Formats: sequence, structure tokens, C-alpha cells
Amino acid sequence: MYILCSDLEGVFVPEIWINVAKHTGIDELKLTTRDINDYDVLMKRRLDILRKHNLTIHVIQQVIAGIKPLPGAVEFISWLRKRMELIVVSDTYAEFANPIMEKLGRPTLFCNSLTIDHLGNITDYNLRQPDGKRKVAEALQNLNFKVIGVGDSYNDINMLRIADSGILYRPPHNVINDNPDLPVAGSYEELKKIISAKLETETIV
Repeated sequence: MYILCSDLEGVFVPEIWINVAKHTGIDELKLTTRDINDYDVLMKRRLDILRKHNLTIHVIQQVIAGIKPLPGAVEFISWLRKRMELIVVSDTYAEFANPIMEKLGRPTLFCNSLTIDHLGNITDYNLRQPDGKRKVAEALQNLNFKVIGVGDSYNDINMLRIADSGILYRPPHNVINDNPDLPVAGSYEELKKIISAKLETETIV
């Protein structure tokens, strides 16, 4: 029995921080795990920028409220759920994700959390556990599930590597070049074909 573990941003919705950057005019916030593979370095830089510009959680949540799922995402999730369970495994934060998950039909989400002071300033981030995406896939395998992993960035690679089948979804060229052995889907239709082929192989076996 398969379970699909997927990243959120870049797979089902646009990158949150890129949208915040566009809204605020702060270009440095456009950096994501597609650009910097050390998540701790990336988040500390983001928090420094937020403090420098006095950007609170309320500003970010206003931006997030306007984010829509990527075209075809909701339909793909509906297609997938008829075939297997979906767990969205993301490095985003519960304080960001709620309105987004509502628009996606409320799939299960494993993510992280933020520390926010009484003024709405984001003072720290709290990882649920280090290398959480990989550990989710590994835990499911320990329960005798087979895992299909889907992601687009460097922080997804460990999950894709340990999964029974790892798939890159519309990744940037640098991620493809660094992981040339992983299959790449450029659309939801291509992703469906890869998943369907995997399920058909399983049925034959």
C-alpha cells in the first residue's frame, strides 16, 4: 500500500516567501530552499530581514490569504486521493498554512511552528524535528507502507532518496543537475503518469 508524501510550496501552491517579497518589495526574501540548501541559514536570514523591516506575522498572513493553489493542484489532489493517502510534509509553519490547506481541501499536513511575541514579531522558528521530511517517510516505511515522495527543492531530497519512489516536480535546473537520477515531472499530468505506472507495476507484481 502506497502513501504519497509531498512538499507544499512549489508543488501545490506558489512559494510563500516569494509572494511576501513581491508584496513588500524586499527582494532578498525571494531566496528559498531552491537557492540555499541549508534551511537554518535561510531561516535565520529571513528572520533578520523581518526584524530589520519591522514585518510582523500579520503582514505575512495578509499575503498568504491572497495565495491561490497552483492551477490544477486541487484537481490533482482529488485524483490522487482516490488512489492513495496524501500527507503534505512541509517546512512551512502552522501559522502560515491554515488558509492554504483550506483551499486544498484539508489534506493532512506535517509542518513546523513559529515563536511570536505579543506584538506579532516572529522571534524564532521551531522545527518539529531535524530532517523531518525524511523521518516521516522512514516512519511510514516502518509501518509497512510504501512511500512515493514528491518535491522540488534541496530540502526535499533526503525524503525523495529514502522513499520507495522519489519524484522531482518542476524543480529548478540546479536541483535537477545535482540529482540527475531522479525522475522529473513538469506537470500534474506527467506526475499522474509516473504515479500510475508505479501503481500498475505494483499490481502486476
